[in-house]
Amino acid sequence: MIQGLVEQVLERFGELERQLADPEVIGDRERYAQASRAYRELEQAARLAGEYRRAADDAEGARELLAENGDDAELRALLDAALERMRSLEDEIRLAMVERDPNDSKNVIVEIRSGAGGDEAGLWAGDLYRMLTRYAERRGFQVEPLSIGDGDYTFEVKGDGAYSVFKYEGGTHRVQRVPETESQGRIHTSTATVAVLPEAEEVEVQIDPADLQIDVYRSSGPGGQSVNTTDSAVRITHRPSGIVVSMQDEKSQLQNRERAMKVLRARLYERALAEQRAKLGASRQAQVGTGDRAEKIRTYNYGERRVKDHRINLLLHNLDEVLLGGLEELTEALQDEERRRRLAERAGG
Repeated sequence: MIQGLVEQVLERFGELERQLADPEVIGDRERYAQASRAYRELEQAARLAGEYRRAADDAEGARELLAENGDDAELRALLDAALERMRSLEDEIRLAMVERDPNDSKNVIVEIRSGAGGDEAGLWAGDLYRMLTRYAERRGFQVEPLSIGDGDYTFEVKGDGAYSVFKYEGGTHRVQRVPETESQGRIHTSTATVAVLPEAEEVEVQIDPADLQIDVYRSSGPGGQSVNTTDSAVRITHRPSGIVVSMQDEKSQLQNRERAMKVLRARLYERALAEQRAKLGASRQAQVGTGDRAEKIRTYNYGERRVKDHRINLLLHNLDEVLLGGLEELTEALQDEERRRRLAERAGG
């Protein structure tokens, strides 16, 4: 059975490679985007399948030599090692072939908003912004700020697989600490929400220009000499959904408009995904990593220098490292949980 899966994976991967080199596919933006996405999603499984095929060839070669030359300790060790490698790869291939989130390979737009806790919540939102942007840099992703203000931070994380990493940060982040302005030394609890939106391509979200109300106005706050002198800020209202996106950080009205449209497409795409999940009746457990803002996902306790992820009940005592962007252990644990869940669902289905 595993041999059949290996051949199927390698055949499909080869087909995708041919499509990506086909001028007809290259000239069709939608087909090329679909083929590229499918290629990236299958790449790991294809690499493992290639290793399995080489291990199988090694095992077959060792068997033939043993049959020709009689029992030999070195050849027997080679055969045993090849068979052990095949058994190990079998599990890895099955895990890699578990249905992935189709958005995993995409760039993401991250929106951080201060929640309960007044001024302290705004400070906490800033801390989360620094934590997540540092994490992106540690992972080799590119960070592009879109709109930065007091307690509100919108930025894009670019790089293959950005959503597969950052989707686990979506939700309510709670902090327990003594604010710098607290003279009595009392611990305050504050929150900030993080929304993680897979970046939507134009071919995925069709927006009718007639549905948009676009207003321009003068920027306010930091921004250079053009602030309050030109109508460079842009506010786009999508009438059917009521979604409003404002951008003012760039001096160019065109740049602010492009950024606002990027965020609008991402929000509309996320809304469509949420509606789809609701129709499918997804369980609450299956919402791990979907950006549910209402769910408290993590608590950061400064007094005890610990971090707890409530979704998988994981407790870490490395708060300082986490705040500097060291989220790798949390991400890996959440990814493992998601893979286990998907594998269990596939086996049960």
